Amino acid sequence: MKTKLTYVSMVVLIKLLSGCAADSTTTTTGHVADTTKFCLSEQMKKTTVISPIDLLPITEQLSLSGKIDYNENDLVAFRSLLEGTVERVGFELGDYVKAGQILATIKSTHVQELFQEQRNFQNQIAMATKQLQTKKELLQDGMVAGTEVLTTEHELASLKIELDRVQQVLKMYRAKGQGSFEIVAPKNGYIIQKAVSVGQSISADQDPLFSISNLKQVWVMVNIYANNLKYIKEGDAVKVKTIAQPDIFYAGKIDKIYHVFDDNEHVLKARVVLENQNLQLMPGLAADIIIDKSNAGAEAYAVPNAAIVFHNNKEYVVIYKNDCAISTKRITTLASNEQYTFVQEKFEQGEQVISKNALLLFEQLNP
Repeated sequence: MKTKLTYVSMVVLIKLLSGCAADSTTTTTGHVADTTKFCLSEQMKKTTVISPIDLLPITEQLSLSGKIDYNENDLVAFRSLLEGTVERVGFELGDYVKAGQILATIKSTHVQELFQEQRNFQNQIAMATKQLQTKKELLQDGMVAGTEVLTTEHELASLKIELDRVQQVLKMYRAKGQGSFEIVAPKNGYIIQKAVSVGQSISADQDPLFSISNLKQVWVMVNIYANNLKYIKEGDAVKVKTIAQPDIFYAGKIDKIYHVFDDNEHVLKARVVLENQNLQLMPGLAADIIIDKSNAGAEAYAVPNAAIVFHNNKEYVVIYKNDCAISTKRITTLASNEQYTFVQEKFEQGEQVISKNALLLFEQLNP
């Protein structure tokens, strides 16, 4: 985007310049030539930026809207497998949690039933074990058949299998005494969604109680309108900036294009994957996605946007050859992007442009 310069009082700054400008004439190359010598003072030069002019491929930029989103491949949404009532909650939205950390305790009648079932199997096993011991003794005395002993052994084995099943279920639920169970964090990450509180009744078919993501990598979901599809393909390099930090650009590329139009927004979605180690890319933030559009084979001189001076609805640059060879030149824009304006005019070898204090020098050269 070109930076528009406004006229301000420059009396103090002009005193820093040496020499003066008188009547001027326009040359055939577009330069405004001064009839008197003008030199840039050493003091003024300290605050002046002089930039090169390069012949570059013409590259325009396409700016698309989008939004920072969670990496869905890293997001875990937790639903309870059991019904119950929440007794305790040990986390808040935005907290960082570690895998295995206890997040909530739930009172559940189903867990009470499992504990009761465990005690029943334990009692039956104890009784079957005594019966088996008695029948083995009777078998030695010839008072029972061997088949009765085998039947009791099979019954005991079945009871132990059932007990093990119940105990495994209790372990899976992290069941505790008094008919409660614990919910633990399934992975390291940040709590990005929370829908659980003390006293709440929960069930297996309701919305997730919480969601976790590590946020070290985020997705940028890009909105692509039909007229821009021809400019975008997977693998294209992009720059992303957010509304929260408009001066910071994040480099990425189009990772995937979803070839189905969104019914609500009437756009095609594309995805950019960005590293987010400093956690500054917060899901939900609006974003601008900038994609270069190359004009195949076309080249032009690229002038830094900061060097453009607007005067009487025309655009100029201040040409610098040396401290005493400074002039202005009108330009014609061919294309532009966030950094450069590509111009139709040609430049001589050794010519540069003033990209800071350009307006001040332009006014001095064209009183």
